[in-house]
Amino acid sequence: MPESPYSANLEVENTQVLMTLSGPHSALLTEVARETGTEVSLRGNTIYVSGEEADVELACRFLSSAAAMVERGHSVTPNDVAQSMRGLRADPTRTLTELLDETILITSRKRPIVPKSLGQRRYVEAIRTHDLTFGIGPAGTGKTYLAMAMAASALMQKRVKRIVLARPAVEAGEKLGFLPGDMAEKVNPYLRPLYDALHDMLDFERAEQLRERGQVEVAPLAFMRGRTLNDAFVILDEAQNATSEQMRMFLTRFGFGSKVVVTGDVTQSDLPHGARSGLREARDLLQGVAGISFCSFTDEDVVRHPLVQKIIVAYEKRDDALREAREAKDARDAQTNAARAPK
Repeated sequence: MPESPYSANLEVENTQVLMTLSGPHSALLTEVARETGTEVSLRGNTIYVSGEEADVELACRFLSSAAAMVERGHSVTPNDVAQSMRGLRADPTRTLTELLDETILITSRKRPIVPKSLGQRRYVEAIRTHDLTFGIGPAGTGKTYLAMAMAASALMQKRVKRIVLARPAVEAGEKLGFLPGDMAEKVNPYLRPLYDALHDMLDFERAEQLRERGQVEVAPLAFMRGRTLNDAFVILDEAQNATSEQMRMFLTRFGFGSKVVVTGDVTQSDLPHGARSGLREARDLLQGVAGISFCSFTDEDVVRHPLVQKIIVAYEKRDDALREAREAKDARDAQTNAARAPK
């Protein structure tokens, strides 16, 4: 006779919290069931969970912490479930509150921005405590978005006088010369993601007002030469496309009272073949220097669509296989050359 599944239940006394927690059509509860392999149902003010004991306990850990966060005014969405489950599985002593509760408050009119993974929390803490922080990892890990959030928060709280956002205008298969318009119009598409993130954090009118006053500046990396930036929050995005010379120039631009964040993915360089990425070189040269923090992200920190994580893993496996093949070929070539060398 098969054993009955393990079951547990969670009572949420506050009906408003329960409605917010379950979401439209109980979407969050459905996602919890999918991620944990349990059956989750709602009857009255009680959430019932059944399945394997470890899975039920994981689901209940998530739901109890989520209810506590919703009661404090934070939002927990179905998109948070998959990411949070990975953190809860990795460390049984952690709670969802610990994973998501380090918020970045920008303005009272916009919802707080919350790091979604342990890697993101470490990154935010590094930015708080270091003058220069490198965020290196794959797309979708929040490197740029969180840096933008920290910059906007610092500006709104008057801890810096302006934000400077820079990006290399490197052509990825297209030539700038063929694009219409003057130089500013040509490079604007490369800077669009930075504008989008800024407008997501501040009201459009407020963001435009800050830009008109010069308190928010978005510029190609090449325009940074010859400047010294005091009392500024400076972000260099897509830094894997900065050359060695550009990176050296950029890292010597910031002055007193400034904070700098450099983000990039060393596996996604659009530099010409054979050109050395300034981001790789900076990582090699500056590791261990006091006052500089390097934060590495992995596929576990991806907060975009779940397929993005699977795509990144697939490409990483391909890259590892190609690297092993190159190393094996180099070893064979070295043996052949050694055998052919005159005795």
